[in-house]
Amino acid sequence: MDKNSKIYIAGHRGMVGSAIMRNLQNKGFSNIVGRIREELDLLNELAVARFFDKEQPEYVVLAAAKVGGIVANNTLRAQFIYENLMIQNHVIHQSYLHGIKKLLFLGSSCIYPRLARQPIKEEYLLTGELEPTNEPYAIAKIAGIKMCEAYHAQYGCNFISVMPTNLYGPNDNYDLEKSHVLPALIRKMLLGKYLMENDFENLRKDFQKHPIEGVNATYSDEILLKVLEKYGISRQGQEVSITLWGTGSPLREFLHVDDMADAAVHLFFHYDAPDTVPSHVNIGCGEDIRIKDLAEMIKKIVGYEGKIIWDTSKPDGTPRKLLDISKLSTLGWKPQICLEDGIRQVVNSYVFS
Repeated sequence: MDKNSKIYIAGHRGMVGSAIMRNLQNKGFSNIVGRIREELDLLNELAVARFFDKEQPEYVVLAAAKVGGIVANNTLRAQFIYENLMIQNHVIHQSYLHGIKKLLFLGSSCIYPRLARQPIKEEYLLTGELEPTNEPYAIAKIAGIKMCEAYHAQYGCNFISVMPTNLYGPNDNYDLEKSHVLPALIRKMLLGKYLMENDFENLRKDFQKHPIEGVNATYSDEILLKVLEKYGISRQGQEVSITLWGTGSPLREFLHVDDMADAAVHLFFHYDAPDTVPSHVNIGCGEDIRIKDLAEMIKKIVGYEGKIIWDTSKPDGTPRKLLDISKLSTLGWKPQICLEDGIRQVVNSYVFS
């Protein structure tokens, strides 16, 4: 793969796409193409075809997707299945029509069966029921993986897929309505800390950077406090508490997005589409942590000294999700960033950005 090769990254502004772009740039690749949504609507088949006609990329990274946390997945079910299917269909098919040398498709560990044996091997895909809350997203992503396999089987396309575990890092989504568990915990702990310290200056800065339900720094203290309470961050007198969903007992694996990007690029260089299935490769760190322990770790790093309350009336979701990364290890890659160090980096970046 020549360092002047033209590489199209779909979703180059997102957490995953931007991390892959940084990794490629750090390795000396400079001919990287990206388009924001206003420039290229991936839901529009004709627009995607015209883009490929004009740009003629040689390689494609398909990181664009509609993503979100448990609430967003469960309430925007039609959007999650429709938009992800359309994005994948258009980019994968145009990659075939334009003779792309290699395509990398980003799946997700959340699309494995809800009660898959642990640690999860690649061959466990489609062996059991999916997690109901994110079933539409999972079905779309599974279709993308199977589409890559089908295009290889029928047309000989070198289209590969990877299955990253739960990711965190730069350009993550901190919208409390739609974010994943780790960024939501970081933001809630910081907001709780500001509330404990009666630090409305930093509280307002946070609302200005990331409005919640349209509420920003211009609103009154009373409205800000009501919004925080709706999302489980409340103050009674001098006591602050943060209410979190479930029991905190589920086990989850977390990988810094820069590690994920390095693994994905490593596979882009060293792994070709096989004739056997499953063809996808798990990307993770091989270690998991209880959500309750993760919350305590973030609490300590942030410096929040209030209470954490677990609302056991809310669902926990899948009991455990840990990827088997032996296939990735055999291909010569291992993670570098430990969870605690990674979270410290993210907290500092969030606070001082």
